[in-house]
Amino acid sequence: MREITHFIDGAAVTGTSGRFGDIFNPNTGEVQARVALATTGELDAAVASALRAHQTWALVNPQRRARVMFDFKRLVEANMNELAEMLSSEHGKVIADSKGDIQRGLEVIEFACGIPHALKGEYTEGAGPGIDVYSMRQPLGVCAGITPFNFPAMIPMWMFGIAIAVGNTFILKPSEKDPSVPVRLGELMMEAGAPKGVLNVVHGDKVSVDAILDHPDIKAVSFVGSSDIAHYVYSRGTAAGKRVQAMGGAKNHGIVMPDADIDQAVKDISGAAFGSAGERCMALPVVVPVGARTAEIFREKMLAEIETLKVGVSTDASAQYGPVVTAAHRQKISDYIQMGQDEGAELVVDGRGFALQGYEKGFFIGPTLFDHVKTEMRTYQEEIFGPVLQIARVESFEEAVALPSAHQYGNGVAIFTRNGRAAREFASQVQVGMVGINVPIPVPVAYHSFGGWKRSAFGDTNQHGMEGVRFYTKVKTITARWPDGATEDSAFVIPTMK
Repeated sequence: MREITHFIDGAAVTGTSGRFGDIFNPNTGEVQARVALATTGELDAAVASALRAHQTWALVNPQRRARVMFDFKRLVEANMNELAEMLSSEHGKVIADSKGDIQRGLEVIEFACGIPHALKGEYTEGAGPGIDVYSMRQPLGVCAGITPFNFPAMIPMWMFGIAIAVGNTFILKPSEKDPSVPVRLGELMMEAGAPKGVLNVVHGDKVSVDAILDHPDIKAVSFVGSSDIAHYVYSRGTAAGKRVQAMGGAKNHGIVMPDADIDQAVKDISGAAFGSAGERCMALPVVVPVGARTAEIFREKMLAEIETLKVGVSTDASAQYGPVVTAAHRQKISDYIQMGQDEGAELVVDGRGFALQGYEKGFFIGPTLFDHVKTEMRTYQEEIFGPVLQIARVESFEEAVALPSAHQYGNGVAIFTRNGRAAREFASQVQVGMVGINVPIPVPVAYHSFGGWKRSAFGDTNQHGMEGVRFYTKVKTITARWPDGATEDSAFVIPTMK
């Protein structure tokens, strides 16, 4: 059986732990490969490689580092089809969605290509008599990223693109469910001209995660995953003196105002709720129609839209979405659907009985719709992470603002309306980190930053954009004086500008 190896010091490294994780083909349910799970020794080897590489990589001028990012971008684009097919075969998302996953990561690489500008410091001439003050941003050293299964290309590139461009070296611990694309990205980074050790890929489970969080030579850790694990990563990493950004779960809401273009809102919410089988932290699994009439119209139109959805294998170009990543995850989603029914929500469409002819052992689940969902229900409070859309009805704009604001998660939210004032007030008042106005998945462009509030994010710095540059660098400020040769008396009090 094919074995997926670590990528350390510019080369494939066979695991020595004797422990492996199964890699499934979600379309067929079959095990197609296995991935070696690292020992702490293999993590130590990756850190040692990254430390050696950092000694020279940090001294490479920003423009030359940017050229490596340009070449990396070119290579990823040249290998787009190979990467997308590899991604879909392990994750299950359709090929077009896999290409979108890769492209959104490349947009951060494009931002990293402009890193010389982003690293410019501040300068003040004549801050005092003959004194100039200036600042510079310098890399931290060895950094690490722990990434989830749902975006095996995009999220790693969000992290290592900026980290490497500013002069750090990087250790990536991708999800053990779909690890092939991250390894291929490591190979392409070397092909683009990065020295060996600049980007290492180490596979693993909690053993590897804890080793990363505890290692004294790793200066910063970026994480994306569930909120409970995000909190654990943040707590353990910061206790070890590291800089940590840890992005957690979500329960994003879509507010539908009575004046909204309902037909467009239905199309948008359908794609946001069911696309990628709902396995997105920026999916939109809760729709909040304002007023009974809005709710009834939305429900009727969404039912008609669901009838048109096609679930298929990841290579089917006509399919809207494919299987979920594992049988265990499919069972978890099915359990939540049963829970919602037991809690008293109206199960309008049940996707549990879906089966695809010829692929009966695949990890498929059909689109599911609940109505009359209440805030006290666990299925509302918790992240399902599957193709399940819940309708939670409210009667007023004020209730629509309060619902996502009171939720434990605060990742994303959207409002659908033609009223500019309502949209402006909503964006100002709602207690959520990312807001869409007639945009169902409000993931910011690469030169802005990504980050939620409350239990959706731990740490003070968001992903990518200038926030990413700040996270992966430290500021050094220099106060310089060039005396004219005359001797001055020593000063025994703190200097001031008085």
